[in-house]
Amino acid sequence: MSSVIFLVDHSAGKVAKATGELATFAKSIGESVAVVFASNPAEIISQLNTFSIDKVITVSGDWDKNGPAVIADGLAQIIASKKPSAVLITSSASGKEIAGRVAVKTGSGIITDAIGVDKDLITTQSVFGGSTTVHASVTTGTPIITLRSNSIEPVVTTSSAAVEEFAVTLSDSSKLATITSATPVVKGGRPDLTEASVVVSGGRGTNGDFKPVEALADALGAAVGASRAATDAGWYPHSHQVGQTGKTVSPQLYVAAGISGAIQHRAGMQTSKTIVAINKDPEAPILEIADFAVIGDLFNVLPQATEKIIARKG
Repeated sequence: MSSVIFLVDHSAGKVAKATGELATFAKSIGESVAVVFASNPAEIISQLNTFSIDKVITVSGDWDKNGPAVIADGLAQIIASKKPSAVLITSSASGKEIAGRVAVKTGSGIITDAIGVDKDLITTQSVFGGSTTVHASVTTGTPIITLRSNSIEPVVTTSSAAVEEFAVTLSDSSKLATITSATPVVKGGRPDLTEASVVVSGGRGTNGDFKPVEALADALGAAVGASRAATDAGWYPHSHQVGQTGKTVSPQLYVAAGISGAIQHRAGMQTSKTIVAINKDPEAPILEIADFAVIGDLFNVLPQATEKIIARKG
């Protein structure tokens, strides 16, 4: 059976939810091999026993000191040694940088922002603002594929994977940049926007009042997003912007409140599994892609929805 390597995504000692999705994709193709770059691999491995993993390769070191370049260098050496049929990486900013560097180092083709990959390593991508679906495959070297979060439901299981320590020799060129300090993003109690299974977003229709949007998000255990119009107006932080120039999300449920649905916004959320739109304008473009729509004022609709959800939760 061919092996598929995937890079374990973790931060501050916590494994990201997207790692379980990569494990599920890898297992559907062949032998699932997790690669952990960490100063304390044991801390990360202990969080992987509910994923579909056949083997874990660990590489110890201070990987935060030099950033993605050294991880790419190390991963390229693992690929040269293990010769996997494919390498899967989370489609985050750092993930795509690592993937690009690995592709160059190994002389391989790369596909980014895929939302699916089958056993024949044919990927599915949603492009041009979600208006076109592309199926593609890599024909040169080892396929390097980055996958969007929430593209698949992680298979929860119990595994006891064999662990192998791997020694790498880092090149001087990969250590040219040194990270002297880093300040973690201060997060609230809500889930990360790109990993959340439910996202509630507000747009121009909020008139700067995101309280109903946040209340519904908290009732659903959701992340809060915003349109570019809302962030440009200073109503909500740019870090929450969903769209072509913001973040791309693909949750199980996306609620768009007071968002017209310009193509730039749709590009960042159109692959959501279920889309609910609340808008006063019955001609709003967002309604063209919505699975469910409520024509009404979000300041009337959202509080009622929040109240009913809280009541049902008891």
